[in-house]
Amino acid sequence: MQSKIGIPSMRPPVQTAALALPGDITTLTGGYIYDRLLLEELRAAGRDVQLLQLPDGFPFPTPQAMSEALAVLQALPADCPVIIDGLAFGALTPTEVAQIRAPIVALVHHPLALESGLPEDKKRHLWQTERENLRHAARVLVPSPHTRAILIAQYDVPADRIHVALPGVAQPLAAASAAHGPTSEPPLVLSVGILHPRKGHDVLIDALARIADLDWRAEIVGNPWEEGHSAALQQRIDATGLAGRIRLAGRVSAEELDRLYRHAVIFALATRYEGYGIVFNEALVHGLPIVSCKTGAVPDTVPSDAGLLVEPDDPESFSAALRTLLSDGDRRRAMAVAARHRGAALASWSETARIAGQALDAALGNTA
Repeated sequence: MQSKIGIPSMRPPVQTAALALPGDITTLTGGYIYDRLLLEELRAAGRDVQLLQLPDGFPFPTPQAMSEALAVLQALPADCPVIIDGLAFGALTPTEVAQIRAPIVALVHHPLALESGLPEDKKRHLWQTERENLRHAARVLVPSPHTRAILIAQYDVPADRIHVALPGVAQPLAAASAAHGPTSEPPLVLSVGILHPRKGHDVLIDALARIADLDWRAEIVGNPWEEGHSAALQQRIDATGLAGRIRLAGRVSAEELDRLYRHAVIFALATRYEGYGIVFNEALVHGLPIVSCKTGAVPDTVPSDAGLLVEPDDPESFSAALRTLLSDGDRRRAMAVAARHRGAALASWSETARIAGQALDAALGNTA
């Protein structure tokens, strides 16, 4: 097809497709945010993508939820490629996945078996089901080279079937950050991540307790996720005697979160594992030095000139990194400049959608 001036159109082919995920797409986790912004950008690019809301409860659904999810997916026609979020895809019954007619693009944020705190029997079960289900995926979409490498090495996914679509970033945030420098007194240490053991908020709390002699305050922002974990974190804060300096903020509005990013001087996440970590992008565009851990995709995501990374589950080393940045203003400011520079170079969500679109086309057989 050609445009009116005779130049071949570069617009991607418009096709009917679907994005399937369990539960509410507005849920505040990195995975759901990725899915929501990807859907918006695919539609903005002219693709007709319908949202399929599967039952909640994955990756450990009830038999009824499993049956309902499979029925929705098996009802899709063979000419409608479907992106299936990994939270559900990796847990679906493999023999039933084989009956899905629609070409599948598996969206693997990180393999389910790598979630922290899982009993060994559940880890084995999820590894087996996800590995088997990936054989039925025409294409696989991942948010990082790290996740790609794991799927090749541990799940036997052919390299040429994997598309790496890095999470995008809203670049205007960088301008807002540059215009509104940190004004917090005492200096604000900000942590953002769902209240789940994998995010290592317990390690952060223990690390902060080791630098109580310094001037700082801390905010831990995140959607409550695992039952009882929020209460356990609050008890840990209370036990340090620092309840007046460490606030477990829980879920906050987008406006409040942006305000916290703009007023913070350090972003800290003592994560035990990340398949990517969208919050690191947010920290970078706000010009925040990062303290995190050498685990998963974090070393590939956090630039060395903008962050200090330590081993996971090591509150002593984490506290030392925090102390360095809180005590050395020149180094902190230099890393902030580097963070803002790196953040400005990050790709947009439209680029994420472009790569996902290539995966959809390939799954349908439009391209190699």
